[in-house]
Amino acid sequence: MSQRAYMPDYLRLFALFGIVVVNVQSMAFPILEGFFAASQSDPIDQGVIWLVDGLAYFKTYGLFSFMFGVGLAFQMRSAERRALPFGPMYRNRMIGLAFLGLLHGCLLFPYDILVLYAVTGSILYVMRNWAVRRLVRWGMILLVVQIVLASLFLVNAPADEAVGALERQIMVHGGFVDVTIFRTLSFLNILPFLLVLQGFSALGWFCLGLAAVKSGLIDTPDHPVWTRARRWFLVPGVALSLFAAGLWQWAPSALTEALGMILVLAVAPLATFGYLGLIALVAKPPGPRFAPFLTAGGSSLSIYLGQSIVLATLFAPYGLGLWDRVGPAVAVVLALATTVVLILALIAWRSRFALGPFEWLLRRITRLGVRATAATTAP
Repeated sequence: MSQRAYMPDYLRLFALFGIVVVNVQSMAFPILEGFFAASQSDPIDQGVIWLVDGLAYFKTYGLFSFMFGVGLAFQMRSAERRALPFGPMYRNRMIGLAFLGLLHGCLLFPYDILVLYAVTGSILYVMRNWAVRRLVRWGMILLVVQIVLASLFLVNAPADEAVGALERQIMVHGGFVDVTIFRTLSFLNILPFLLVLQGFSALGWFCLGLAAVKSGLIDTPDHPVWTRARRWFLVPGVALSLFAAGLWQWAPSALTEALGMILVLAVAPLATFGYLGLIALVAKPPGPRFAPFLTAGGSSLSIYLGQSIVLATLFAPYGLGLWDRVGPAVAVVLALATTVVLILALIAWRSRFALGPFEWLLRRITRLGVRATAATTAP
């Protein structure tokens, strides 16, 4: 690269705010139903649910997955510059992600994506040397496969009233051990479905992110591809997604509700491509006041896990006990405020340290034994 690529920094910061408003509903309300199970809901809450489903649901996971593919390419560049063996480093990194994901899923958030990324990221390693055209083709195929599989599951997913009653009892009256056991069992039950329902999509976005680096797109925010993404996908994708979210939320019948749910899922990639084009438009060298925010956003793993640590505690009975005691609008405000506070905390942290706390831990795991391997293989 002739100059630093700023698009990934803006992308991380944008995605962090999007993912938290999606995740908070499974911490603040019943896991399987989210915002729709909130006992307190007024017109403002209804509007917030509509905006979250229309603007963020199924989209921000795509942005995060795209960034994973970008990260793989950057790691390959870094290992090559330092003459380090990329294979052992990448293996260790996937093990580290799986370890953090297991802790995250069992202790805080059953819909953890880190274990999913560790599994599908291991498959991506096999694809790392594929040509750009092949990565793009398979990325698009995997996104379509995901839409079909997820649509079939979401429409036919049964509601378990017994589990819902148990969750309410634990999240209102339980202690730390009770909540942890429930979250662990929920995580272990949800994980196989996540691997099927989101795994194909995650791998598809991984491929597209890797292709964006290999083709030079990530280094060229003014490339015509990003211009076309804004022009062709942003407004139509967002408009269709908001329309579909309205059908899902205010459906007059079960059939219309199912149709809205499927449409939200189906048009999500269009909106995500549009978001990528929009982020490319603003991905300029930041001024001195905004630069620390981008630096903090680079610690996205620490902020992602920090969001769960703070919010899971706020809503749990061993914390403030806010579970299902506030409406969706308040939950979203708390989620956004938590993210702002974490970013400010990471700005202070990064002023003294090169990496965020969880990035430092993951790097230690990634490079475990790598230096010795490099020394024995060096000419």
